[in-house]
Amino acid sequence: MSVVEPERTSLNPKADHLCVLVHGLWGTPSHLEYLAKSLREKHAEDKLNILVAKSNSGTYTYDGIETGGERVTQEVEELLEQLIQAGTPIAKLSIVGYSLGGLIARYAIGLLYSKGWFEKIKPINFTTFATPHLGVRTPLRGYHSQLWNAFGARTLSSSGRQLFTIDTFRDTNRPILSVLADPSSIFIRALSEFKTRNLYANIINDRSAPYYTTAIASTDPFVDLDAVDIRPLKSHSPTILDPDNPVSPKSTKEPLQPFYTRLSSDGQSLLTRIPLYTALIALIPVATVAWTINSGIQSFRSNKRIQLHEQGKGLDGYRIPLLMNGNSARSAVGGAFRRVNSAHGQDYLPESQDDDSDEGAGEDLPKLELKRTSSRKADFPTLALSDEQFEMIRSLDKVGFKKYLVHIKNHRHTHAAIIVRMQKPGFDEGKVVVRHWLDEAFEL
Repeated sequence: MSVVEPERTSLNPKADHLCVLVHGLWGTPSHLEYLAKSLREKHAEDKLNILVAKSNSGTYTYDGIETGGERVTQEVEELLEQLIQAGTPIAKLSIVGYSLGGLIARYAIGLLYSKGWFEKIKPINFTTFATPHLGVRTPLRGYHSQLWNAFGARTLSSSGRQLFTIDTFRDTNRPILSVLADPSSIFIRALSEFKTRNLYANIINDRSAPYYTTAIASTDPFVDLDAVDIRPLKSHSPTILDPDNPVSPKSTKEPLQPFYTRLSSDGQSLLTRIPLYTALIALIPVATVAWTINSGIQSFRSNKRIQLHEQGKGLDGYRIPLLMNGNSARSAVGGAFRRVNSAHGQDYLPESQDDDSDEGAGEDLPKLELKRTSSRKADFPTLALSDEQFEMIRSLDKVGFKKYLVHIKNHRHTHAAIIVRMQKPGFDEGKVVVRHWLDEAFEL
């Protein structure tokens, strides 16, 4: 496999298209090995150069979306300048983000856009796999969810606060994810420049980034698979769902089994799980203490790295105005009000409050030919997301993503399986996902 490393000086002079791959939280470039290898097998070296970003490897992903985005931007710029000096400039750019890497990629393209690169290079493909575009705040009722939202946000340094949207980004008085989705921001402007915008989202068993956030959706039709009809795409059945009509409620419910049958089944299921529950009771306290200690250590190290990064040379080139229409003060006040107002805890909103309005989102964006890919929204209850998350959905839907929903059945770690993060037999369904991306979504 021939993959462009940042320090490599001998590049194919004929390739005018650069594809950048960005890994996720706790990730390394090796997590994207199957994506890079498949991309290279599909497109020859004289057609496409591939850069697997490596500056955020391991715990460096703790350091926040903006720090990670600045690092990736620097990697990309160094390679672009290297190619220009070699007399082989790049004409086309694509970027692929996996998990947190999708958010880092969204930040990086905003910086590239603001620095004028998109005037020289045509943006072609922007793709995310299992990326939590709306953060990972759990939209559920109860103390356990509130505890997770509070605890989880404080165990991953800056990235944790940003993913749970409890951060305040610079002088905006808003979370960074809200700024990333602001219609007047450089990030949405950059996103709208790409010829194609595609996302792939697991419909079940993604414990790291649930369906609603990776699919940019205010509903989750897949909570109970027995209650819906799933429609796979014939060409990639049963793993990829039909993007135009992926799911609908079943017209008739399954007949209820007799009481004694259900009781027997539930009893057997409980008995088989007793060893697992016993092990969890013993291990969870120990694991929690170890996790907390390690998180504290890594957060301390992360804060030190961020301070060094802030003091680094050349950083001024990345500290640029993020909003382009002068409404940052108004947004800051509005953001503060929304944060106080969004402290709700119900699972779903009442039907009268279902959020289906596009008013005020992205009026000044270029006109785009959009095809709605979400399922029949009115058939499923609206999740109890925050006001900021609903605004993110409106803005990102306005820009337009082609949404491909993924049904991985053979492995419960779908977050890793979707990109074949490692070679395991249970991850073979992820190969179908990657093949679909290369055959149907990626344009050279």
